[in-house]
Amino acid sequence: MEIETAEGQLQIQLKTKQKQYAVPDIPYSIAASVATGELNTLVNTLLQEADSCHKSVEFDFLVAGEFLRLSLGEHLKQLSISFEDVIDIEYVERFPSPEPQDCLIHDDWVAAVKCRGEWILSGCYDNSLNIWTAKGEHRLTISEHTSPVKAVAWISLDADNGVFVSASQDQTAMIWSWNIAKNKAECLFVCRGHERGIDCVDVSENGQRIATGSWDTMLKVWSAAPSDPSDDAGTAKKARVEQGKTRTPNLTLQGHKEAISAVQWIDNETILTGSWDHTMKIWDLSMEGLKSEIVGNKSFFDVHFSRLSGLIITCSADKNLRLYDPRSGRGTTHTVQNTYLGHSQWVQTVCWSSNEEHLFISGAYDNQVKLWDMRSPKAPLYDLSGHEEKVMDCDWSNPKYMVSGGADNTVRIFKSKKVARF
Repeated sequence: MEIETAEGQLQIQLKTKQKQYAVPDIPYSIAASVATGELNTLVNTLLQEADSCHKSVEFDFLVAGEFLRLSLGEHLKQLSISFEDVIDIEYVERFPSPEPQDCLIHDDWVAAVKCRGEWILSGCYDNSLNIWTAKGEHRLTISEHTSPVKAVAWISLDADNGVFVSASQDQTAMIWSWNIAKNKAECLFVCRGHERGIDCVDVSENGQRIATGSWDTMLKVWSAAPSDPSDDAGTAKKARVEQGKTRTPNLTLQGHKEAISAVQWIDNETILTGSWDHTMKIWDLSMEGLKSEIVGNKSFFDVHFSRLSGLIITCSADKNLRLYDPRSGRGTTHTVQNTYLGHSQWVQTVCWSSNEEHLFISGAYDNQVKLWDMRSPKAPLYDLSGHEEKVMDCDWSNPKYMVSGGADNTVRIFKSKKVARF
C-alpha cells in the first residue's frame, strides 16, 4: 500500500522568478500522473484565488533543469529522482507561438539571410544579393558575384545608408555601400586572398573587421573600414573609376584541416570557427593564434555562440543539435552539455536569439525550422513550417523576426508575438 501511495502521489513546491506570478510557497500534494496541462490549471487557479482579475497564462514547468514534456512521474523516473523527496518545480511564462508573416520569393536557392532593423539581406545560388523590407517588399537585386552567394552580414545601418558584406563561391567577399534614398548599391572593396570558395562571413561587434572562412581551410581577417593601408595604392580618381578596389587580408590563420563552415566573432579580439574537420576552434587575434579547440565526432555544419549565456549550439551531419560550454573541459575534451532531438534529417543551420538567453532556432534538410528552448532537449517549442525544400540558413538577429532561407527559393519570416507586445 505504501509503494502504491509513493508512486501515486507527490509533494511539490512551486517556484517562479517572475514575481507577478508567485503563488504561496507551501508544499502541494498532486498525482504523479499530472503533466503540464494540470499544473497550468493548478497555478492559474491559485493566482485566480489571490487576484480575481487574473487572466489565464500559459506556463512551462522546469523540473531538475528540464522542461516537463511527459507526466511528472515519468519525468522523475527518467532523471532517477526519488518520488519521496519534495519536488521543486519552477514555472516560467511560455514563449508564445511565432506568427508566420511573409514568404519572399527568389529565382534560386537562398543560401544566406541576415536581418538588421527592418531590412533583410539575402544571398542566392543565382549569384545575386537581394534587399527586402521585413514586410516583404523587394527593394534591390545586386548581381556582381560570379558564383553562388553563400553568406551575408551587415556592417552598419542608419537612416541613410547600409553597409554590408557578401561572400561567395567565387572566392571573394565584397563590401557594399547602399544609399537607401537613391536605392543604389556600390561595391567599395573586393576582398581577395582565398583560394577556394568562401562559405561563411561575420563582422566584429565594433564593425571594424570582417572574418571569412573558406573551403581552402583558412580563416582570414579583413578591415571593414572605408579606407585601410592594406588597400591597393592609387589615386582617388583611379579609385572612383575602378569601382570595388581589391582589399587583401590583414591576417590569415591556419589550423583547420577541412572546410570552415561557420565563423563568428565572440568579441572584438576572439573568433569562433566550426569546420568539416570535426573541430571548433577559438582564435585569439591579439596572439594571432589558437586559444582553444573543441573536438566533436562529426563535421560541424554550423556553430553559434550566445553572448547571453556563453554557450555554443552546433549542428552536424546527423539529426541532432548539441550544446557545448567552451568554459568547461580541459584541452580539447569538452563534454556535450545537452543533445536536442526533433529533426528527421541533417541539420544545416542554427542561431541563438539575441535577447532570450535560452532560445534558439534551427533549420534542416527535413524542410523544417524549429524553435527550441535549451531546457527542453526532448522536443522543440514550435515547428515553424512553410519551407517545401531543405532549409539552408536561419537568422534571429532582430528579436522580432525569425528568418530562414531554403532550396524552395524562398525566405520565410516568422514574427515573435512576445516582442510585438512592447
